[in-house]
Amino acid sequence: MSLFDLKGRVALVTGGNGGIGLGMARGLAGAGAAVAVAGRNRSKSEAAAAELAKLGVKTAVVDVDVANEAACRKAVTDTAKALGRLDILINNAGINIRKPVHELALDEWKQVIDVNLTSMFVCCQAAYPLMQQAGGGKIINIGSMLSIFGAPFAPAYGASKGGAVQLTKSLATAWAKDNIQVNAVLPGWIDTDLTQAARKEVSGLNSMVLMRTPARRWGTSEDMSGIAVFLASKASDFITGTAIPVDGGYSTQV
Repeated sequence: MSLFDLKGRVALVTGGNGGIGLGMARGLAGAGAAVAVAGRNRSKSEAAAAELAKLGVKTAVVDVDVANEAACRKAVTDTAKALGRLDILINNAGINIRKPVHELALDEWKQVIDVNLTSMFVCCQAAYPLMQQAGGGKIINIGSMLSIFGAPFAPAYGASKGGAVQLTKSLATAWAKDNIQVNAVLPGWIDTDLTQAARKEVSGLNSMVLMRTPARRWGTSEDMSGIAVFLASKASDFITGTAIPVDGGYSTQV
């Protein structure tokens, strides 16, 4: 068996109907995994699942508002019911509210933390018994460059993404005995709907990203496919608790 062969494996990708999540889902499906696409926009999720099905794999659409604990747990059980098991969980769903620290309301802070971090904890907790019973599993948590750096316009987002890395380390150490590897991916500036909005809201962002990134371009959703396959496959069986930048060199350059 190829180290990167995911045939017979089942993945759940939150926020899998666009952007980074869909890019990762494409990689998993291309390697043979069945994929459950989870999101709030059902028509968008159905379109993503139909695209993935053309790669010859089983797919499912899971409706979920990750800010709701019960909905997160149901998304995990719905995936197992629809596709038979759960081997891979990608916690990708996320939002940002771009405001200076002194202007961010507490409700806005809580909204970002709940969607980006608390949902990650709940989904992982729900997935654990299924992976434990199966003899192992792979969890990939999506962090950010703001897991490393600070930004004046994203206090809650940065806190949530820094928390994602520390949660990843805790889960990795807790569940290594169960053959469950838990890793984080830190995307750089990837061209998505979220970052297109950021370019409109943050003056000079586009030129700053291009200047700071050695690759001299924004990333694409396709740039996220390979890391997803690697961390979901046997090739990464002895890698856990890491936070891997996929950023075109952004985090290496002063």
